Amino acid sequence: MTATLATRTDADIDGIMNGLGRAAKATADMLAHAPTDAKDRALREAATAIRAQAAAILKANGEDLASARARGLSDALLDRLELNAARIEAMAKGLEDIAALRDPVGDVIAEWERPNGLRISRVRTPLGVIGIIYESRPNVTADAGGLCLKAGNAAILRGGSEAVRSNHAIHACLIAGLKAAGLPEETIQLVPTQDRAAVGRMLKMAGTIDVIVPRGGKSLVERVQKEASVPVFAHLEGICHLYVDRSADLAMARALALNAKMRRTGICGAMETLLVDRAVISTHLTPILDDLIAAGCEVRGDAECRAVDSRLAPASESDWDTEYLAAILAVKAVDGVGGAIDHIAHHGSGHTDSIIAEDGAAVARFLGEVNSAIVMHNASTQFADGGEFGMGAEIGISTGKMHARGPVGVEQLTSFKYVVRGHGQARP
Repeated sequence: MTATLATRTDADIDGIMNGLGRAAKATADMLAHAPTDAKDRALREAATAIRAQAAAILKANGEDLASARARGLSDALLDRLELNAARIEAMAKGLEDIAALRDPVGDVIAEWERPNGLRISRVRTPLGVIGIIYESRPNVTADAGGLCLKAGNAAILRGGSEAVRSNHAIHACLIAGLKAAGLPEETIQLVPTQDRAAVGRMLKMAGTIDVIVPRGGKSLVERVQKEASVPVFAHLEGICHLYVDRSADLAMARALALNAKMRRTGICGAMETLLVDRAVISTHLTPILDDLIAAGCEVRGDAECRAVDSRLAPASESDWDTEYLAAILAVKAVDGVGGAIDHIAHHGSGHTDSIIAEDGAAVARFLGEVNSAIVMHNASTQFADGGEFGMGAEIGISTGKMHARGPVGVEQLTSFKYVVRGHGQARP
């Protein structure tokens, strides 16, 4: 199962990857026209298989966790890797939710008629072959495979070595679903080697893979963006901000700050910097910190915040640019909503930023001027998730500004074509 192919040559790796690519390309051509009923049945049958194989998945995951601990993986990575009964059920439910979504393929996005009688429509089409490179999180195997299938795409999945057993166990359930629905097994392929050369080869498969989605740490995403000759949907970091405005309800601010940071510290939607309007720093900061510190959060602050609450450790300039993915938070006083917007513009990663406020003018300015993939009002940044957006699941959060932005779900895994209908028009 975990064959590393360490003794194989670059030619061997090329052969493996080229074989996966040819199979995916041929399958994608068929999937573009696959009936919705068949795709939905495959998703539901895969969900059934995941539930039926829960014990086997947990056993495989336990072996992965033991190996990861022996290798000294961080607590954040271990949290991403770990599966339990609730997370397995969430995977199965996610596949069922994807099945319940409207099939995007063939949707008419817009249509209009020209003065010469030509009728033009913009129609959704699959992207083709999606390559997903991911670390730690075995649930991505189910989420990515399911979303690609629903959108009529073939998927090539390359998970991290730390989750290899879990990924294989989950992938087997997806294959069971495809078989039950009469769809090709090559619809969702798992790269059968952990050799890093396979990633390098995958990044150069232009003409076979239509888009790459990296989901992992900064070093992985940087490598993909640097080396890929294939278009990439990606985000480097989730440096997410929560801004507490002078008009914020204190009880709400306390609850949302605690949730945004501490619900799960290792996810990309976790708050990393808390910004507090200096007009309310004397009344709002300490109660918010009481909750965070009681929950085990280390808090670092600027001089102005430390003057109000001595429990804060000094923040360095690098703290404003750090994605901790741990129970560590940076806190800064800002000059109202304008100061918050300016700080986010200089230090944010374009992922998710939220304002806690009751002043409509402040809210409108924040939502209008913060140019992140996701901007929120009176809500925890931890809602930055495709499932929470009603997308069933997501492959990742894209912070780019082309095509897909924010949670990448079924619609983001489609492109479009123009269909032009005439009745004999010739251009003069």
